[in-house]
Amino acid sequence: MSRILADIAYVRSGDKGDTATIGVIARTPEDYPRIKRSVTEEKVRELFGDWVKGRITIFEMDNIESVVVYMEAALGGGATRTLRLDQTGKALGNAILRLPVDRDNA
Repeated sequence: MSRILADIAYVRSGDKGDTATIGVIARTPEDYPRIKRSVTEEKVRELFGDWVKGRITIFEMDNIESVVVYMEAALGGGATRTLRLDQTGKALGNAILRLPVDRDNA
């Protein structure tokens, strides 16, 4: 059975200008390694496609079992400039929950 990030994590997100930040927090300590394997720069770029025009950086936060996804040029210019219907970081935070989760080797 295929799993998505929403099955093992929750998110908090925000935006400033044209930058979106998404915190992906493990529901349990056992889920955190799967999050680190699943939330990579390459997989996030594949998920969002050309919506994110800038750099994507993933920061691992082992002490709180979460990762931060930092995306530049991700909001179509920002809230006052974009022609997108829902341009906020909150929308991207909800969207990242569709990311497929890598299966365990066990």
